[in-house]
Amino acid sequence: MNDAVSSVNAGASEIEFWFDFASNYSYLSVMRIEAQAMQRGVAIHWRPFLLGPIFRALGFDNSPFVLQKEKGAYMWKDMERQCRKYGLAWARPTTFPRTAVLATRVALLGAQQSWIAVYCRRIMQLNFAFDRDIGSIDVVSEALGELGLPAQQIIADAQSDANKLRLREQTAVAAAKGIFGAPTFFVGAEMFWGNDRLDDALALCDTTATPG
Repeated sequence: MNDAVSSVNAGASEIEFWFDFASNYSYLSVMRIEAQAMQRGVAIHWRPFLLGPIFRALGFDNSPFVLQKEKGAYMWKDMERQCRKYGLAWARPTTFPRTAVLATRVALLGAQQSWIAVYCRRIMQLNFAFDRDIGSIDVVSEALGELGLPAQQIIADAQSDANKLRLREQTAVAAAKGIFGAPTFFVGAEMFWGNDRLDDALALCDTTATPG
């Protein structure tokens, strides 16, 4: 199976982008990674996964931002600052973290398609700018419809047993790679964690690209 890539140029280096639609800091990276990668001629491998199983394996039954009140209070203030910095719309979700299994299954199904980046941005906007329930069939169908995509067929394929298994396997791969949060980026074997490390990861891509 071929990996999905965006911004592919001959000789371009590549970045793996591991993200979760329920992750607030993933929102920041999803909204800006494609444009930045295109500027550098870097191919993006989109890797949607679920943080919940990762957290549970680490002994957490919820997001650390929920379990640690002080950390959570800081995070919400920081998100206001970061969204102002990047010029992104922001509305604190009334449910956090929000279940996003269906949206993630669709992203995994579409990771080899040309619509993956715009779909991911729309889902993130619905969650973190419009406070919509991205776990619902209605909201995911709406997002796909806005993009002119066959929502009913895509959701049916996303909900297939084979695709459900693929998402479980993808999340297991994330754990095996040592991922403990989102967003996480890989350039070769080098791992970078957090939205504030996207620039560092892309800078490393500049040094690893081969002449085209």
